[in-house]
Amino acid sequence: MIVLVTLLSIAITVGAYLLSRVVGKRYPSPFTTPVFFSTAIIIIILLTFGFTFEDYTMAKDIMTFLLGPATVALAVPFYKNREIIKKHSGPAIVGIVFGTISTIIGAVLLAKLLTLSNEILASVSVKSVTVPVAIEISNIIGGDPALTAAFVVATGIIGTMLGPSLMNLTNIDHPLSRGLALGTISHGQGTAQAATEGELQGAIAGVAMGLAAIFTAIAAPIIVPFFI
Repeated sequence: MIVLVTLLSIAITVGAYLLSRVVGKRYPSPFTTPVFFSTAIIIIILLTFGFTFEDYTMAKDIMTFLLGPATVALAVPFYKNREIIKKHSGPAIVGIVFGTISTIIGAVLLAKLLTLSNEILASVSVKSVTVPVAIEISNIIGGDPALTAAFVVATGIIGTMLGPSLMNLTNIDHPLSRGLALGTISHGQGTAQAATEGELQGAIAGVAMGLAAIFTAIAAPIIVPFFI
């Protein structure tokens, strides 16, 4: 029975993603981005048919395992576009550093403005890096790992929903700039969104995601204590 449920859960997830790609192309909108639209469909189906989180866990673990090879596969577009990336490496690194620092400071200032506790402040400060890295940093600076994971996922969803539209409004159309922004601010989810725009966007977003995680691990333990 558990095998059937697992296979059905995987089929629902893959089907929801494919449907979101079709709908997103036909009706482009922040609400039809694959991350948001497919997530909403999966939640609705699971709730409608009474699937529990435990029922979905096995399928989730299998798909999470496949994320490893998928992440490594980002090296392919990176290799294909290595000359372009090398040519713009200086400004790109500066952009990633400033983007990383601004997301940390912006998050802690908002937390202070809303008079949130120091634990929440520390948890939200690392919201723009991938979950495994964010949790480790959160532990070091006094945050709550579960809360941090929630902030990271929320940041990824909001970034993929609003990031492309905001860049369109501000006439940011260079593929390298768009990939840098999405990878730096919205980690893996932003990288996935960037990859749907083009190969170069996906490649530079993958680089930005990795470097932003490194810079955040260095900067957050230095910056956050000043606000606590």
